[in-house]
Amino acid sequence: MPWFRRKKAGILTTRDEQNEVPEGQWVKCPKTDEIINRRELEDNLLVFPSSGHHFGMSSHRYFDFLFDDGDYDLHDTHLRSVDRLNFEDRKPYTKRLQGALDDTGQNEAVQSATGTIGGQRVSMAAMDFSFIGGSMGSVVGEMVARAIKRATEQEIPLIVISQSGGARMMEGALSLMQMAKTSAHLTRLDDKGLPFISVLTHPTTGGVTASFSMLGDIHIAEPEALIGFAGPRVIKETIGSDLPEGFQRSEFLLEHGFLDMIVDRRQMRSRIAHLLDMLME
Repeated sequence: MPWFRRKKAGILTTRDEQNEVPEGQWVKCPKTDEIINRRELEDNLLVFPSSGHHFGMSSHRYFDFLFDDGDYDLHDTHLRSVDRLNFEDRKPYTKRLQGALDDTGQNEAVQSATGTIGGQRVSMAAMDFSFIGGSMGSVVGEMVARAIKRATEQEIPLIVISQSGGARMMEGALSLMQMAKTSAHLTRLDDKGLPFISVLTHPTTGGVTASFSMLGDIHIAEPEALIGFAGPRVIKETIGSDLPEGFQRSEFLLEHGFLDMIVDRRQMRSRIAHLLDMLME
C-alpha cells in the first residue's frame, strides 16, 4: 500500500522513497541524481556518500549496526495485530496485515531487542515504515511498552528509533490509547532515573511524535528527517499562510530547540555509546 502519495514542500512521499532502496545494481540519489553501486551504498549504511542523503532503513538493520558485533536478542516476535473493528477501506484490514507480514517477514511495525552498545546493556525498540507506514496500533504500542518495561525492570537504558506515519487508523481509538500507555511506562522509567534516548528518523509524525518519541531525555535526529504532528500541507491550509523553508525538518527543529542534536547515521553508534557512558556513570 502506498503512503503519503502527495509530493509537496520537498517531502519524499512514497513508501518506496522513504524506506526501500530501488531495485537494481545501481541506485540514484534523489537529491543530486548521482548514481552509485548498490553494494557501496549498503556498505555506507544506506547513506549516499557525496550528498549525505539517508535512505530509509529497516528495524533489523538498525539493530545490526548499533548493537555490539550485531549481536542482540529479539523479543515479542509472537505478538500479532487483530481486526477488532472489522475495518475495511479499499481492502480489509486483515488483508493489509497479512500483506505487510508477507512483504517484511516481521510480525509488526516495530521490533524490540536487548543487547549491548559500547559494552552497556540496553533495551531498544526500532520502528519500520515498510509495515503499514510504521503506523502505531495496539501491538506496536504493546511492544514499545514492553521494551520500556524491560529497561525499567533490568535497570538499563532505553533507546527507541522512531519511523512512523502516526496512529493506525484501522484500529481507531484502540490505536490512540497507545499514546497514553507508552507515556505512562516512560514515567516509571524516569522514576527510576534511567535514561531514554529517542532517535527520530524520516518520517516521525502523528501520534508517535505526540507521545513517546518526544519524551526522551535526549533527542537525536537523522539529517533532513520530517518530524512533526500534522504534515506541512495540513498546517499550511489550516493557518492560511506559507511556512518557513525547511519547516519540520531536523535542522529547523534543532534550531528551534526541539532536538538536542542531529547525527549522521554513520556516526550514530559511536555517539550513542558516548552518551551512554556519560549517562550511566
